[in-house]
Amino acid sequence: MAEAESPQVDLHEIAKETAIYEVLDQLDRELVGLRPVKTKIREIAALLLVDRMRKQVGLKTPPPSLHMSFTGNPGTGKTTVALRMADILHRLGYVRKGHMVAVTRDDLVGQYIGHTAPKTKEVLKRAMGGVLFIDEAYYLYRQENERDYGQEAIEILLQVMENQRDDVVVILAGYKDRMEQFFKSNPGMSSRIAHHIEFPDYTLDELMDIAKLMLADMGYRLSPAADRALRSYIERRKQMPRFANARSVRNALDRARLRQANRLFARPCTCSVEDLMTIEEEDIMASRVLQQSQAGAT
Repeated sequence: MAEAESPQVDLHEIAKETAIYEVLDQLDRELVGLRPVKTKIREIAALLLVDRMRKQVGLKTPPPSLHMSFTGNPGTGKTTVALRMADILHRLGYVRKGHMVAVTRDDLVGQYIGHTAPKTKEVLKRAMGGVLFIDEAYYLYRQENERDYGQEAIEILLQVMENQRDDVVVILAGYKDRMEQFFKSNPGMSSRIAHHIEFPDYTLDELMDIAKLMLADMGYRLSPAADRALRSYIERRKQMPRFANARSVRNALDRARLRQANRLFARPCTCSVEDLMTIEEEDIMASRVLQQSQAGAT
């Protein structure tokens, strides 16, 4: 008697149905660099895709733990990746809605007795069916202050992360060293985090690529001299305090656009489309960062 054939499932057909490849490709287009981060997201997507296949053929499929930690400096794409992760989880059926609720300590922790629990529960209610993204999560725990109410928020989060993990995914984000200390001080939280993803700083070339993508999206471009000036600016700015990667680049471009607008406004002549689109060297060189650099060199 011939053996019954085992059921067959086409992984690529499921991937097409859920449009998961499109989401991953969008992440590639949106974010310059970050190769290790994109690899990890693809690995998680692959796990969820295979789990979905296993369910279809009746295999045991224990629910995966999907809570995550994103560590890295500001402006490295953590929020964007969290948004795409919410989309992936929704497309593959692991959350009902696929939205993301982004919060900080102030959204969760109250200032007096009885205030924290309602605030935290309200945030969790909004996040149900999607992803809760807690930025600078280490501020929830203040060991030096015995009367701080952050611990109450943590305890509520822990209960929900364990008991309702099939309806909300929590992503904790912040600086790497502070997040490590946070997990050491809160082993219950650490044990519930399945995926730790580190976001590296962007290189100078990557930041230049990011700047050009941002400008193109806004309908601007750099003159060759402005291109060189912006590279000098970023190189200098990276060495200064409070550098926030892509966020600092965006701020620099906003200021360059402001200078360009004032330069054109001051001219008593008509402007061409080229004039309106082009950021010139002087729009970059007027930056205080470069002015200070030149002053220090003289």
